[in-house]
Amino acid sequence: MVNQIIVYTTNDCIECTLVKKVLVEVGIPFEVRDVSANAEYQKEVEKLGFLGLPVAVFENHAVKGFTNELKELMELAKSKK
Repeated sequence: MVNQIIVYTTNDCIECTLVKKVLVEVGIPFEVRDVSANAEYQKEVEKLGFLGLPVAVFENHAVKGFTNELKELMELAKSKK
């Protein structure tokens, strides 16, 4: 997706909910990919080198969790608007 963050998530993941909430609050568009609803999404996460969630991806950058790296990813996405 061009200029859109992809968030790999599950419904029962608190950290995933926080990531999505922050993205909404700052107005960054994102696509949710629920790994519990689609096995292909879980395979995509594993190909990125992650086993846990949430994983946020923008262009060729991927980060896990609610971290400073996520803030950097968000800044990158905002700069490409």
